Amino acid sequence: MALGGFANRIAHVNLTAGTVEYRGIPEDWARKYIGARGLGVRYMLENGPRVDPLSPDNLLCFMNGPLTGTEANMSGRMAIVTKSPLTGTVTDSHHGGWSAARLRWAGFDGILVKGKASAPVYLYVHDDIVEIRDASEVWGKGVHETVRFFRERYGEKDLSVIAIGQAGENLVRFACWVNEDDRASGRGGTGCVGGSKLLKAIVIKAPKKMPKAANLEAWKPAHKRALSAIMDERNITSPRKGGLSVYGTNVLMNITSTMGALPTKNSTLTSFGPGAEKISGEYVKEHILVDDPTCHACPVACKKEVEIKEGPWKGLRMESLEYEPAWSLGANCGNDDVNAVAKLIDLCNDYGMDAIETGHPISIYMEATERGYTNGDGGLVWGDTMGMVELVRKIAFREGIGNVMANGADATAKYFGHPELAMTVKGQGVPAYDPRGLKGMGIAYATSNRGACHLRAYTPAAELGVTPLGALKVDPLAWKGKGELTKIFQDLHAFSDSLDLCKFSAFAEGAEEYAAQYSAMVGVECTAEDVLKIGERIYNLERYYNNLAGFGPGSDYLPARFTQEPSTMPGSQGHVCELDDMLAEYYAARGWENGVVPESKLRELGILD
Repeated sequence: MALGGFANRIAHVNLTAGTVEYRGIPEDWARKYIGARGLGVRYMLENGPRVDPLSPDNLLCFMNGPLTGTEANMSGRMAIVTKSPLTGTVTDSHHGGWSAARLRWAGFDGILVKGKASAPVYLYVHDDIVEIRDASEVWGKGVHETVRFFRERYGEKDLSVIAIGQAGENLVRFACWVNEDDRASGRGGTGCVGGSKLLKAIVIKAPKKMPKAANLEAWKPAHKRALSAIMDERNITSPRKGGLSVYGTNVLMNITSTMGALPTKNSTLTSFGPGAEKISGEYVKEHILVDDPTCHACPVACKKEVEIKEGPWKGLRMESLEYEPAWSLGANCGNDDVNAVAKLIDLCNDYGMDAIETGHPISIYMEATERGYTNGDGGLVWGDTMGMVELVRKIAFREGIGNVMANGADATAKYFGHPELAMTVKGQGVPAYDPRGLKGMGIAYATSNRGACHLRAYTPAAELGVTPLGALKVDPLAWKGKGELTKIFQDLHAFSDSLDLCKFSAFAEGAEEYAAQYSAMVGVECTAEDVLKIGERIYNLERYYNNLAGFGPGSDYLPARFTQEPSTMPGSQGHVCELDDMLAEYYAARGWENGVVPESKLRELGILD
């Protein structure tokens, strides 16, 4: 392959046969789908959309992009792509840290895993080689103990460990892969697929070896321009000054609660009132923050490491007290104890479960208890932190009612005879934005190709006015224009996820910065218009996969609570989410027929020849 930036080396691992083959990337695919998310989905399409997610035939992809591991800012992301056992859609989930860069430095653009091992294994990646090794010593262990085991075996220097915990081994439908203790590829159940293959970990040993740009003369100004945007004090990315850098993602907790856009107690309310402050980024900084660790090539340092200083979990240190998991196990469950929130997130990371998704079956159980729906299966009141800790363990080990909850929010709500209690789209729980107060999130959730998701199209960037230099600000309570806005964000993020740059780069950079860096690194001409066109192709590729997998008209929806029950809280009081109006606008902008990509669009975008 003639393109720069790539190692042009993919490891194809067959766990059934116990073999590893090394192949290049089809150049046509690299040009059309870039890398990471886009290229991973292309491999998934090749593997077949009708595959059972938990069968040996499902493909599990660990993917880099052409900017991964370079000096590009915020380029430490890895995409894990597969068919989701939670939603049945194609899914991709990204994590930060250093594993993505090290995979590139070890000589790989990706690892594709198929088949099922006869006994637990891990992959040891180093020096252009992938080896399949025995994992029996760590099977049954949590993520933290697994990471420690491999650090003792191989040394901490230049080492990254991506692992599943007991939840993945027990096929919890929302189990995830966790990198370096706390950085999760959380969404979609990718860890459940790993468990079904008896794949415990990916261990990467690689010293720094940054790839060089194909066009060095063009790279220097492109890199300088992107860095300048991130450092600009007018952007929230500005190190030590911007809100994202100072408080982390949890800077949003007070903001969304005040504007009536924080789903609370299983979305029966849109604000957590005074409780929001007690689990907010501001409170964390003042009371339990101890460090600001960072990822590869990132000056922002949005990660916030905390230490619990009192109570039953005194001494616990962890670094994932992010906005969405803090919401899910906090406001969503009526829990305003920040120490308990930290403990619960740490448990999710150790068991290897999506901390956003875990809060959904728990809050359903709490609402079912309040309404008398549990039919003798115990009960849990809002804010019962010790009960939540025990319930998280039961989910991970599929014990008692935890065995029901391990199958997700939809299964839990149906078990209690009230499917309307599940705040899900395509089987995946909504994140921390109530679409009655941030209406762009409504159409973004409904049309997300991987189920309810805030990261496919982060419309709050415009609704809260945190786009680069505050260039775009729209009314969060207005629905007109949100369908078209969502399409633009979906296309832009599909491109940046394929580079693979951190989503937060979009708070400072735009399509022009992405185009300049990609063009210089890879050595092909690319404009801002090309960025959006390629992103559109990737988004349509995902939708095409889902259509072939059985998702058709009617698959883009919201829970009725958001469209029929008006908000009762200040900021959004009286509002519902006008989904039907936004869907019509969105489908017109996409050129889709009621959620289905027509053949003419597939040919226009070059997906079909």
